[in-house]
Order: sequence, then C-alpha cells, then structure tokens
Amino acid sequence: MAAVIPVYLFLGFLDGGKTKFIHETLCDKRFQDGDRTLVILCEEGEEELDTSKYSGGSKVTIVSIDEKEQLTKEFLEQQVKQSRAERVMIEYNGMWLLDDLGNAMPENWQIYQIMMMADSKTFEMFNSNMRQLVYDKINVTEMVAFNRYSSDIDKMKLHTIVRAINRRAAIIYEYNDGTVENDDIVDPLPFDINAPVVEVKDEDFGLLYLDAMDKPQNYDGKTLKFKALIARSGNMPKNTFVGGRFAMTCCVEDIRYVGFLCNWKKSSTLANKGWYTVTAKVRAQKDKMFGNEVGPMLYVEDVTKAEKPEEETVYFS
Repeated sequence: MAAVIPVYLFLGFLDGGKTKFIHETLCDKRFQDGDRTLVILCEEGEEELDTSKYSGGSKVTIVSIDEKEQLTKEFLEQQVKQSRAERVMIEYNGMWLLDDLGNAMPENWQIYQIMMMADSKTFEMFNSNMRQLVYDKINVTEMVAFNRYSSDIDKMKLHTIVRAINRRAAIIYEYNDGTVENDDIVDPLPFDINAPVVEVKDEDFGLLYLDAMDKPQNYDGKTLKFKALIARSGNMPKNTFVGGRFAMTCCVEDIRYVGFLCNWKKSSTLANKGWYTVTAKVRAQKDKMFGNEVGPMLYVEDVTKAEKPEEETVYFS
C-alpha cells in the first residue's frame, strides 16, 4: 500500500495572497523538517516562489498547471514520483471547482489542512459576481484569512458572508503593517437551545452534532427533536441505537456517518437504516464511547417514523 501523502490546500482568487502565504509557510522553521515538498501552482499570480530562499530548498519542487485539463490523477502521481515528495502543497485556481481536484486526487493523498486567502478590498465583488465559486471554497475551508484589511472596511460584511456558508471556519484579518486580528464576533445557533424542546431542522443536524459534541455540558438536561437515519448493530450495547446522518466534511470522498448514541428500551423495534424523528433528553456524561470523556448521551422519550429529508447528506456549516 502506498504511503499517505498529506496535502495542504490553499484556496482563493487571483491576487488573494495564496502565493505569499505558501512562501511564508516554506520559510517557517517549523515547516522545515526535511520532508521533500511538492508545490503545485494552478494559477499564475504577481508573486513567484524561489526555492533558493528556503532552507532545504533543494527538497522543494515547484510545478505549474496552466490548464484544468492537466489536472489528472496520472499527472499528479507522476509529479510525486519524480519529486519523491512526502507532502504536497496546492495553490488552487479560484475559478475551478473543488470537485475537479477531488476527482483527480490519487487515493493515497489525504487533505490535512484547507485554508483560504482573500483580498479584503475585492472579496465582496467576487461574492456578488461569482457566488458559486465563493461558496465552493468557503464551504470546506478551516480558516479564511482576509489580507490587506484596514479599519475603513466593514468587518461585519466579510464576517456575514463567511458565516452564511461556514460556521466553523476561523476568520482572521491581516492589516497592511502585518498585524493580525482574530474574528471574535459571536454567531447565534440556527436553533433555540433554550426552548423547552430544541427542534432542529434537517439541514442543521451537522451544526447540532458539532456543537453538542464540542460542548456537551451546554446540552445537559435539554430535550432535542431531530430527524435521523437509524443505525443498529449487534455489537452495540443493549437497548441502544445511533441516530445520525451522513455528513460531508470536504468532498464526496469524505462523506461519513455521524450521530448520537441513544438509549431506548424499544430500540429493537426500529428498522436499521430507517428514517425516524427522535425526541430525547440529553445527559452530559462520561462514557467509553466518548473515549472516557464527557459527551452527549441521549435518553429517548419518543420515536416516530419519518420521511427521508430532501437532502440526505448534511454539512458541517
């Protein structure tokens, strides 16, 4: 089996600061661990990378892709073989959809980190004119870095655009003098966590799952109501099932089933892979299912059959 190749993906539009960020990363001593690095540039910006400026630059190979048709599994495998790369950095073309990359990536390539760089002065224009391309990038990124930021730019507008697409990504603002400011604007959840019954829309299950797993103590004693795809197995504890959904983290290849462990005496009556509406009270408790840490355990009060949602896959955004 081929060794896993970690991939660091840099997203954004032309002149958004991707090349500069890659340059700074390659100059960072923490990144200079001796691993051979393949840098794939999918567009030509104003700045250029110069391997002579990097300590261990002889272990950095830079390859340019001019046309999307070049982005194939065979081409990428060939570049890794020739460079003997142990990791890959990709400066992706902002005008290409990420599915094109996902379809071309070799099976042993694994995305380790996704970051997006954007010019604070032009980002709103891109969002207004190329909404699909903006959504495509922000939806999967772990961080959005707004560079060339100044106090006369409306931070809330930038924040709102990102949060309408991705509620989990970190947001930072970099001023022209190099100082960096973290985004500290607090966003409300799309459901009322203080309601007598916290009713969660089908499309918000991913947010519920992330928030409850991250902060189970906030849900202790709360009653949840949500639609779920039921998973049952003979390996599970008696009177338990998992109520969850298939969720996409990055691309189609990264779809996985996530859900809550539910306790119910009638769990054996539920159809495996059936759709049900679950009403349950949450208890934040320590369990081996959570790695002996505290997590949200659900004690079911009611289960009813339900129609599958229009969109069966949910997103963590």
